[in-house]
Amino acid sequence: MKFIHTSDWHIGRLFQNISLLEDQCHVLQQLKDYAKQHQVDALIIAGDIFDRSVPPADAVQALDKFLNEIAFELALPIIMISGNHDSSKRLGFGAEHMRLSGLHILNAVADVTRPVVIETATGPVHFYGIPYHDPVEVREAFTCEVSTYDEAHTFLVDQIKQVRDSDVPSVLISHCFIDGAEESESERPLSIGGADRVSYQPLEDFDYVALGHLHAPQYKGKAHIRYSGSLLKYSFSEYQQKKGVTLVELDNKGLVSTQHLPLKAKKDLRVIEGLLADILDQGKIDPNNEDYLFIRLQDKQDILDPLGQLRKVYPNTLQLERTQFILAKGSQLVADVSLKRTEQQVFSDFFEQVIGHELSAEQNTLLLNIIEQAKGLNEGAE
Repeated sequence: MKFIHTSDWHIGRLFQNISLLEDQCHVLQQLKDYAKQHQVDALIIAGDIFDRSVPPADAVQALDKFLNEIAFELALPIIMISGNHDSSKRLGFGAEHMRLSGLHILNAVADVTRPVVIETATGPVHFYGIPYHDPVEVREAFTCEVSTYDEAHTFLVDQIKQVRDSDVPSVLISHCFIDGAEESESERPLSIGGADRVSYQPLEDFDYVALGHLHAPQYKGKAHIRYSGSLLKYSFSEYQQKKGVTLVELDNKGLVSTQHLPLKAKKDLRVIEGLLADILDQGKIDPNNEDYLFIRLQDKQDILDPLGQLRKVYPNTLQLERTQFILAKGSQLVADVSLKRTEQQVFSDFFEQVIGHELSAEQNTLLLNIIEQAKGLNEGAE
């Protein structure tokens, strides 16, 4: 059996007030192509399908269109769980009716012991889903004594272990934060102070664990306990991550292999560092000049409207940083005193950028006289 594990689509997300819906639909079509190419038996989505609990209408339409293509054009079963960005009740609307069409929405904590059974050429595989939850939800569903996220998650895993058939390969799908895994800035914290972390050890007995919530593709504890990562880069902290989905192969004895299948964004999220003049020259010939950019300028002199200049060649320059500024205590930006500039130096740089050449000796002398006169007037006023 083969299936694709993916998560954290965040359909409808805005990045610095720019809609990413077109970019998301672009990579979802690549996912569909992978499903065809590898002739998979199922698609697994480990939560955070939408970016917020009440998604915009165009996000709902985009998801509906894609799921219809998977369920009807490819005739693939789809199994999804709700994440912390989703509204589990809204996501689960009509779930029982959709189950008949091959779309399995696992959004209720009380139903974790009820597997989705997929019949394949190598025999059946049982899929168990643990949607995002907090300890209160678990206590209410099972009348049990759990007080932490780890206790609640472990309790649900134990409930599944008590009923699963050890002779049948089993896959666990969960939306959670495994302790010690790599996080990104774009992930919404599940709780304050790290109380949301859960242990990987209770998950070891499953043949594969399909995780969602963390945006970097990775495994934690054991190689079969994996995060597929998000569809796209959702913050500049993720610019070096290799986004994709995970192709998983099982046989009647358990896990055979996993493979990362890369996704190429229509507009990448990049960080560029260098001198303004060099970056402007690069932008004129860059075939990917529509990418979303964070630019770090290394210029030491004052620059007139650097963002405006950059957006002429890189229109999606979203963030700009001058590297001659350093981060000080209290996260306040302060000028590096080694780069402190005189009034004459500041105006000279400004003049050269506007006029296109340096001040003449006569103009420079005049400028110095004006600065001295201004300082004298200022001292007299005091």
